[in-house]
Amino acid sequence: MRLTLRAPVSHADSIVSVHGTLAGEPLHFMYSTAGTWHAIGGVPVDSEGSLVGSATIERASGKTETARVRFVLPKVPPPVAQPLAVDSSFTKPLDAATTARINRENERAREIGRRAHDRPPMWTASFLKPRTSVITSEFGSGRLFNGALTTRHLGVDFRGAMGEPVRAANRGVVALVDNFFLAGNVVYIDHGGGVVTAYFHLSKTLVAVGDTVKRGQEIGLVGNTGRVTGPHLHWAARYGAITVNPLDLVALGGHWYVSSTSRPSTTSRTSAAR
Repeated sequence: MRLTLRAPVSHADSIVSVHGTLAGEPLHFMYSTAGTWHAIGGVPVDSEGSLVGSATIERASGKTETARVRFVLPKVPPPVAQPLAVDSSFTKPLDAATTARINRENERAREIGRRAHDRPPMWTASFLKPRTSVITSEFGSGRLFNGALTTRHLGVDFRGAMGEPVRAANRGVVALVDNFFLAGNVVYIDHGGGVVTAYFHLSKTLVAVGDTVKRGQEIGLVGNTGRVTGPHLHWAARYGAITVNPLDLVALGGHWYVSSTSRPSTTSRTSAAR
């Protein structure tokens, strides 16, 4: 979700900060140009009905104002099933210990997303795809394992042979390097502003926790670790704890979230587009 708050310049009582919430996650409004503030927010993949986004504007005088906008969400169509013939081990129930491990790993990923709100956005250019190869499975598609429909595919799969490069989608700090049961060797990058990207099934990781990586830097190699049927890159993204389509980050363009240190005097109104 892209949100814009437009505030015509006034010298009477300047805005000192703008913050907000959407779908239970903080919004980080950054001053752009000509009295315009931009933010992005995440929408849970199966949300229906409506969502309310809010912004609180704080002024130099101490006065605060609240602006709200309601989004009517389209009905999410059933996932388009992608048939796959797999070994029976992919469809049999997991034991309790493995299920507990998966739950712990999922919680670690959510916590990395939550912590990404504590860091301001680190990028000044648009997001890149981590590979230029063909996309073999899109975000939101269903998986039909031996005729049985499983949950939605909450990432984007890129074709790749063993050992081919995987690159960071944008500038950020490496928040996690580990081996997960489902995702295999993983790298999570905290880009700040609530945004995290993750890179799964790597044959080799080339970065360490705490590293600051550049946009386009090689961070790992394509592999087939974890619960996969063959080598490829699964690319995922979160806004806070919400899993989002990483290609929506690529679609933002370089102009959308460029911050400025100037904060002109304003009176405010909001508008939004999805």
